Amino acid sequence: MARVKRGSVARKRRRQVLKNTKGARSANSKLFRSAQQHNMKALRYAYVDRRNKKREARRQWIIRCNSATRLYGIGYSQFIHQLAKSQVRLNRKVLAQLALSNPEDFKNILQVVIENE
Repeated sequence: MARVKRGSVARKRRRQVLKNTKGARSANSKLFRSAQQHNMKALRYAYVDRRNKKREARRQWIIRCNSATRLYGIGYSQFIHQLAKSQVRLNRKVLAQLALSNPEDFKNILQVVIENE
């Protein structure tokens, strides 16, 4: 059976790990073992935070809608409930953008929702 030499493959793998941990401090960017652990943890954080980013964006939309609706004397949950009842098909992202950039259009939507109570 032929001998398998894989020094180049191992070197390539180690070089890639060290490249990924380039910005880390101390041994985490210099030594392969600690760099590998640091890299695995960083990838785990990246995975989790990609999901958290979506949560945070939705929270921000809700906060913006809530502050905009309170200017007109109606709470956020009431507003969303009335939106659903009056069959206005706008999501929270669009509503937050409207509240921020076009307050008069948002006010019109709010009036339509309040009239259909």
